[in-house]
Amino acid sequence: MTRTLVPWTGMAPDRVFDTLRREMNELMEQFFGSESNGHHAMTWYAPRVNLAETDKEFELTVDLPGLDPEDFQVELKEGQLWISGERKEEKEEKGKTYHRVERQYGRFQRVIPLPAAVDADKIEAEYRNGVLRITVPKDEAAQPKRISVKKAG
Repeated sequence: MTRTLVPWTGMAPDRVFDTLRREMNELMEQFFGSESNGHHAMTWYAPRVNLAETDKEFELTVDLPGLDPEDFQVELKEGQLWISGERKEEKEEKGKTYHRVERQYGRFQRVIPLPAAVDADKIEAEYRNGVLRITVPKDEAAQPKRISVKKAG
């Protein structure tokens, strides 16, 4: 049995780039400014999205916990679904010392290119329990149609 020697960094595989991301966020805050009131919170973040497809529609599920529907917008522009909004930072209580701040606040935006023509008039969005579900029907005129071929002669 062969084993590969890999140095142990003490980090889980999904945490490898956390330090780089944090440093890049701080650099971006220094360059563009920040609305985070002195905290090193991210001013932009991207909510997690799942995109599924059936023969007739696309279904997107977007994690947006702790928001109200007034806090975000959904738009269709040039074949792309735009989801944007802002999660306001909760006010800190005096007398508390935070040892860890991981919750994300600030503006967010996701642009999801849709891989087929859609029927914009029939798009539906529903928000429940922190999850936004968007149903995007495909354009029936753009659906592939089978053409029968007749034998000549």
